[in-house]
Amino acid sequence: MKMQEHEIEKKIRSISADQYMEIIKLARAAKKNSAKKADIKVAVIGTCSLQYFVMVLKVILLKYGISAEIYEGQYDGINMEVFDRASALYCFQPDVVIVLSDYRDIKEFPSLFDTNDAVDSYIKKNGEYYSEMWDRLSEIKGCHILQANLVTPVERVLGNLESGVYYSRRIFYQLLNIEMTKRKRKNVTIIDMEYLASIAGKDKWFDRKSYFMNKLPFSLEQIGIVCDVFAQQIAELKGKIKKCLVLDLDNTLWGGVVADEGPLGIQTDPNQAEGEAYLEFQKYILELKNRGVILGVISKNDYETAKEPFDKNENMILKYDDFSAFIANWENKAKNIEAMANELNIGTDSFVFFDDNPAEREIVKMYHPEVTVIEVPENIAEYVTALERAHPFDWLNITKEDISRTESYVSNSARKTLQIQFKDYQEYLKALEMESEVGPLDKNNLERFTQLINKSNQFNLRTQRYSEGTISQMTSSPDYRLLTVKLSDKFSKFGIISCIILKKEESECFIDTWVMSCRVLKRDVEKLVFNHIVKEAVNWKCERITGEYIPTVKNKLVKNLLPELGFELIETDDTGKERYSCSVELAKYNKTMIKER
Repeated sequence: MKMQEHEIEKKIRSISADQYMEIIKLARAAKKNSAKKADIKVAVIGTCSLQYFVMVLKVILLKYGISAEIYEGQYDGINMEVFDRASALYCFQPDVVIVLSDYRDIKEFPSLFDTNDAVDSYIKKNGEYYSEMWDRLSEIKGCHILQANLVTPVERVLGNLESGVYYSRRIFYQLLNIEMTKRKRKNVTIIDMEYLASIAGKDKWFDRKSYFMNKLPFSLEQIGIVCDVFAQQIAELKGKIKKCLVLDLDNTLWGGVVADEGPLGIQTDPNQAEGEAYLEFQKYILELKNRGVILGVISKNDYETAKEPFDKNENMILKYDDFSAFIANWENKAKNIEAMANELNIGTDSFVFFDDNPAEREIVKMYHPEVTVIEVPENIAEYVTALERAHPFDWLNITKEDISRTESYVSNSARKTLQIQFKDYQEYLKALEMESEVGPLDKNNLERFTQLINKSNQFNLRTQRYSEGTISQMTSSPDYRLLTVKLSDKFSKFGIISCIILKKEESECFIDTWVMSCRVLKRDVEKLVFNHIVKEAVNWKCERITGEYIPTVKNKLVKNLLPELGFELIETDDTGKERYSCSVELAKYNKTMIKER
């Protein structure tokens, strides 16, 4: 009986990435089912056999809700396909190109006793090859490149001297990986295959028999793990991003039950093995927070009891203020996840759930399959490893706004306290002392601009995703205007919170893209932005401003945005897409409580 795609997707969610035989079975079943329209076009090229990788990647992408059309490159075909603009690769016009480079690609190495300068010359020559390849692939409009780095082989001809002399092959591979990182373009993401191999162990990573028989670049046992890493990066490009880590407390952040042991009796003693392990986990969580991950607590406890260890236990590394949301009650955790999502104004699909209780994990899986639920080991010493191996926060990049985001969520409690003091909402907005800066996209903010466009789901009129390369091309075109909006208030600086792409179409100014961070909703930012859209339309001498609302599961928030700003509905199609128009002459100036710098 033919397995349907939704059944395959359901099964793949319940399989661990290391269950490679089950994954391959599902991959074969998925290969026979291609009825679903593709969300993205992915090309895979390399010098080794790609058949299994392509087959498994397709099914792993379904785990992230992505149906892909995948181009399988020729065996040992990187040079033929990349450097021939008439090749099938360019005809395919992929959104993503995966380059599976291999250490066996390197044919020339430094000689024994070569000088450091000679070795550096070899590194530069190989680095230039990758630069040229990426530049050529970047000619494909909007293409993002996922480049595998090189896994250092286990052979050491020089023995221990491999790490002791600059001209050794081991040092050569390491330096070439660093050279790739130094040279990578904005539209290139390095996939750290060397790290994945070190986790598996090189003896398990390399399968000599399979290589000589089938030219597989790594053991078939690793296929699910490797494809999952690539699939997650592709999911990020499609706006499927994990932002928030939701944690339990008892036997998760500390040993024991605080209601029984008291805030000082729980196990956080750094001089005890168990306590040290819990503190090590807390330290890791704090490092995630410091790089921009939102932290939340959902605990079955009385609120004051749950909060006490953070106030009274001096051993705690995590503090109460490190959490952007803190829910402690006796409701079921699936319901509390919905409450936290509403409080933070983000989707539940942005959540990662970490709870030592398997029953709680199963409840969350049942009611919220979109939440990433970490399989927590019984031994606290393995908590960090479990979260690390799941790699839910493998973002394509990190910006300054990611770091400030956690601070702004934490300061929301201060904003709520201020709001209570006012019966009139406009007076509350005035008391926030908001200031904005609206201007053209600066090249220094290109990364953040791209990130916000590709991450925003709720306040997003058309949900069009663009690569950094495509956005960069728009900035040099006279037919486009790209604007950024920065915002601050008396409590925090938000950085860039809104991005706009306008396109001139004869006498019309078309709103190609308008996205905004959910952190600043209901702040009159949309009125401020529209004032600047009108200004740009006037400068272009346009007669009308047009815009579209393309409905998705998540962007209902902006369904009425354009009509509320004075636009008239002029067209609707079968997909629900609505096209609106507004005369520039009649577009009204919107008064806001935001002071412009």
